[in-house]
Amino acid sequence: MPEASRVRQAHPVPRRTFLFLQGLASPFFADLARTLRARGHRVRRINISLGDQLFWRLPATSYRGSLANWRKFLSDYLGDESVTDVILFGDCRPYHRVAISLSAHRRVQVHVVEEGYLRPNWITVERGGVNGYSSLPREPDAIRALGLAIPAREESMFKGSFLRRAVWDVSYNIANVMGRPVYPRYRRHRPNHVIVEYAGWLRRIVRSRRVNRLADAEVARAVAHPGGFFLVPLQLDSDYQIRVHSRFGGLAEFLEEVFASYAAHAPADALLVVKVHPLDNGLVDRRAQVDAMAAAHGLADRVRFIDGGYLPTLLANTRGVVVVNSTVGMTAIEVLRPTLALGTAIYNLRGLSFQDGIDRFWGEATPPDSDLVGAFRKLVIHRTQVNGGFFCREGVAMAVGEAADRIESVEPLLHFYAVADRTDDAADDIYGRPQPAE
Repeated sequence: MPEASRVRQAHPVPRRTFLFLQGLASPFFADLARTLRARGHRVRRINISLGDQLFWRLPATSYRGSLANWRKFLSDYLGDESVTDVILFGDCRPYHRVAISLSAHRRVQVHVVEEGYLRPNWITVERGGVNGYSSLPREPDAIRALGLAIPAREESMFKGSFLRRAVWDVSYNIANVMGRPVYPRYRRHRPNHVIVEYAGWLRRIVRSRRVNRLADAEVARAVAHPGGFFLVPLQLDSDYQIRVHSRFGGLAEFLEEVFASYAAHAPADALLVVKVHPLDNGLVDRRAQVDAMAAAHGLADRVRFIDGGYLPTLLANTRGVVVVNSTVGMTAIEVLRPTLALGTAIYNLRGLSFQDGIDRFWGEATPPDSDLVGAFRKLVIHRTQVNGGFFCREGVAMAVGEAADRIESVEPLLHFYAVADRTDDAADDIYGRPQPAE
């Protein structure tokens, strides 16, 4: 039985008021709300778009105003409804950054839901913030001590459905496009229009069979290369992990730094394999970008580009992995591959990832400390992970009960409450300044 369940049985949780904000294209939030309501809590929801409404289908308030006026509206709502907890997906979306700032000053707890730190059978449910805003400890000695006290957790497996995920995603986004008359001032959090993104993905799907054959051949050549290879798995330019939790303005800046360092400091016999993200929308010709930058640094014969390929094979054979803050970095650490993170990541600490800079990484990187990896994994699961998923019925059903247990936990989040003791400007700097009212 999860620890949160034991706590809830021993100490009945007082009735609270949970406000749900934006979720994702999944029934997870609606099912979680029903579970919390069945346990005696009040549940509230603010829909900001027609897509939100489509995947909620429960009583809700609709916000049709501008992002600029969102702060005033939400501040009044939190007080009028006596909200004790806010539940939202992603802590960097514009509406959510305002919500987190307001919640900090009102002593309202925020529960952030995200894709799992561990993949593929976990989702993240963490108080206060995730990724760069996570409250997970940063000191290796503290992690070792905490990990020793946590029992190993069994991991239940389930089979996700890419088709169902795609259908839900398309339904959500079409609803948002068609719902403009209903929510005329809704501001989407992604930088590209959904039609533009879908056009890019359709081009990738049409080319996928040929691309996959080429990728498999490229993986085989990299694995067979006598000098070995370093792996650079790319993220997405639109990802908040790049836009907020790194110093890079985009992938081009990241690649420029990697190529410059590789040309000057990497072993001459090793290859550098750049792997495109599987959900890259293709709006940037990433292969042409990589080829041009490699040639500019004199690396045309030492850089290989892969669109596809089997990631576990690459991780099992690589000499080292360089990421910004991708979850691939956590996966690489779990299989004990030398890893360098150039952005803010929960695993970017000594003993897990290389801490002495990119120039020294190519020649000096060593595998992670296996004992620390084990302790860190147990701690991450215990504090932040829920077994289950968002995009298939089995995964949602598996996750909802445990997520409700974690959210109901009465353990105070002292680091988050401390934000409220700072000035208003300080809290807004952490979570994103709201735009001025109209």
